[in-house]
Amino acid sequence: MQASLDWLAGSGAEFSPGEGRSGLAHLTHYTARYCVWGEGPPLVLVPGLAGGFELLGPLARLLAGDFQVISYQLRGEDDCFALRRRFGLLDLVADLREFLDWLGLERPPVLGVSFGGVLALELAMRWPHRLQALITQGVGARFERGLLQQVAGWVLSRYPLPSDSPFVNQFFNLLFGARQQPGPLFEFVTRQCWQTDQSVMTHRFHLVEGFDPGPRLGKIRVPTLLMAGDRDLLASPQSLCDLVHSIPSARRVELPGCGHLAFVTQPARVAEEVKRFLGP
Repeated sequence: MQASLDWLAGSGAEFSPGEGRSGLAHLTHYTARYCVWGEGPPLVLVPGLAGGFELLGPLARLLAGDFQVISYQLRGEDDCFALRRRFGLLDLVADLREFLDWLGLERPPVLGVSFGGVLALELAMRWPHRLQALITQGVGARFERGLLQQVAGWVLSRYPLPSDSPFVNQFFNLLFGARQQPGPLFEFVTRQCWQTDQSVMTHRFHLVEGFDPGPRLGKIRVPTLLMAGDRDLLASPQSLCDLVHSIPSARRVELPGCGHLAFVTQPARVAEEVKRFLGP
């Protein structure tokens, strides 16, 4: 909590989505903290592997001018002890569906980034009637087993790391897609990501390792926008192509000069594509 207060008091406050309407959704397996920004048609944002919905601040602020932006904390984000009760990827997808039910959202568009994009894809495959449209950023058709991912998983799994670890901060730096000089943006990303407990990051990392939807992608029958940076190390061009070709009516958008964290480094570009896709 103190780290969050320090962030809000410091330069990271410029990346905040602004004051929203917060609340608690009492779901079956946990109580999800959520926030709503703006007015207009609803748009649900599903956060990624680390950083919670606060990391979506720059994107949420831009989208809130046209939509009622809604985001929530995934299971374990605010309570790492939730890991004592075993749950898998499909349980997190069920949480998302229940959250939509809890809010009374019949068929909203859903935008998932990174790990949240995997959850959104799985939701669209299992319950396509629950979405008006599907949007992802930083997701491919499968987990890429590159050296970077192996090292990250190995370190997160085996060593307790301080929040100022140069090694792991360098890992976050690589997610920018280019060398990021120290400054407010880099500090915002690293501090916010370390709000997520290391054990929770590890658990989510292992959940997505086995994600391989294969032919089930053909079950997605809603308009779909798939965005990825051309410097994204976690979603290869081939994996993204496989995703596009497997989903009927899917459209691909490449974000030039962007890495995996395009939603925070280039939020205006991502927001522009989302607005264009969803239309007036």
